[in-house]
Amino acid sequence: MAPRNRQFRLAARPVGIPRRADWNFTEETLCEPAEEEFLVKILYISLDPAMRPWMNDVESYVPPVQIGEVMRALGAGRVVASKHPNFQPGDYVTGVFGVQEYAISNGERATKVEPSRASLPVYLSTLGMTGMTAYFGLLEVGQPKPGETVVVSGAAGAVGSVAGQIAKIKRCRVVGIAGGSGKCRYITEELGFDAAIDYKQGKVGQALAQQCPDGIDVYFDNVGGELLDEVLLQINLHARIVICGAISQYNNTAPVKGPANYLLLLIRRARMEGMLVTDFISRYREAAHEMTGWMAQGKLKGREDIFSGLETFPEVFLKLFTGENNGKLILKVAEE
Repeated sequence: MAPRNRQFRLAARPVGIPRRADWNFTEETLCEPAEEEFLVKILYISLDPAMRPWMNDVESYVPPVQIGEVMRALGAGRVVASKHPNFQPGDYVTGVFGVQEYAISNGERATKVEPSRASLPVYLSTLGMTGMTAYFGLLEVGQPKPGETVVVSGAAGAVGSVAGQIAKIKRCRVVGIAGGSGKCRYITEELGFDAAIDYKQGKVGQALAQQCPDGIDVYFDNVGGELLDEVLLQINLHARIVICGAISQYNNTAPVKGPANYLLLLIRRARMEGMLVTDFISRYREAAHEMTGWMAQGKLKGREDIFSGLETFPEVFLKLFTGENNGKLILKVAEE
């Protein structure tokens, strides 16, 4: 009997929080790679907030996932068959492989990785797209200077936790905004943030004023919405606001809430800029080299929250929006 490939395909455009019924869990015969292609056995799938807007039929930085298509996702796996000159069976790779057990790739944006240097989940977290997002978003867009105050929202998440640690490495005062006392303890006691604000306790504006007495120079925003407005009230002259994500808005059924306090950008001559990590793809090797060094020195730590079973994808994915996950959310598909 020919090998089979199980997949999650988009079945409907979600309204609000996605449901299992928004995907079809399908199975098909596994195809052989054609010339200049290779077959990957997917071992781990990266679950990221950006996957939610990819499901909407709206203009974005990438085309939406079409109805009937395999759900788009980053992944890590092992090459099991190849007709591509640059990839051989036994190679470990990361790339956009989708929510499935196997994927055919032509090598575009697929990257070989070395599991002897770091585990595969780390190549999806600190040394993967989330770590690169934090690195380039903070350093290239935020441009922190020693002694400045950096505030990070979603600070216990995959991107925010790395951004905050890099800000500390760059000798800034770092304040993280996270949900729950456990996450706040994690970023201060384990990651070295100077202070943490629990947004679930309310009165974020008062807490920001208390923890940032000299104002805010850089804001790394993963949340958007009302939190962005609270930060705008306390930005300094020439502040830099990095728009990395807006997870508070991704499941809205009403129009996205824009910043009501945006005129403070004019008054404070501040800059608010969006960033996409793919704009820096030619420099990933440079970033990975520096972050690997920081990890070896104990200055940069990561945490992967790994769940098993491809069939659990819809339920595990939703942990991103309920705040249940701790660190980088990853789905384990198969044993290495």
